Amino acid sequence: MMSPVAECLIAFVFGSVVGLLVQRSRFCNTAALRDAMLFKTFRNTKALLVAMMVLTIGFTGFISVGAGNPMRFDVGLNQILGLFLFGTGMVLAGACTVSTWVKAGEGNFGAVWALLFTFIGMFLFSLIWSFLYWPPAPSAMTGELSIERLQLGFSNAETLQEKTGIPAIVFGLIQAAVLFYIYQAIRRKETKQQGSSGMESV
Repeated sequence: MMSPVAECLIAFVFGSVVGLLVQRSRFCNTAALRDAMLFKTFRNTKALLVAMMVLTIGFTGFISVGAGNPMRFDVGLNQILGLFLFGTGMVLAGACTVSTWVKAGEGNFGAVWALLFTFIGMFLFSLIWSFLYWPPAPSAMTGELSIERLQLGFSNAETLQEKTGIPAIVFGLIQAAVLFYIYQAIRRKETKQQGSSGMESV
């Protein structure tokens, strides 16, 4: 078992490496979707698709060998509202939370304001957390409904592996293949656009 000092050092090194990679690559989850839909540029979208392929294969591989412990909890309108507000805020901020940290570190004043109000929002929510007890609060993990009138149901459906007996990695590989097809379609579209712009310049 590692000592607390060793854990802190590993976390520091890992965080520093990931931070450097994010800063140099300019990767952003928000930009991956926003830029594709609004500006028809797909640099971040391709990176997101690659990450999804790796994570899908890795996650389903772990599930196939019995590792991991998928959580089941209440699903309701509160999640939909929270995700909508978060997504809207990140688009207005121009970056996801991770990229906002990077931009703030680079001296972007707008990102600093976005971070400040992120913390203010978390603090205000913490004041009503115990009263509302929204998932994933501890009691929600027992299957007890939280804010019953807002809940759509309890996410206790069987996984495909449990239902069919087929290892999860099979479904993961199928999903990864679909993601790879989308990735290749984007690359073909970019190549076609570059060819068209080259012809126009001539």
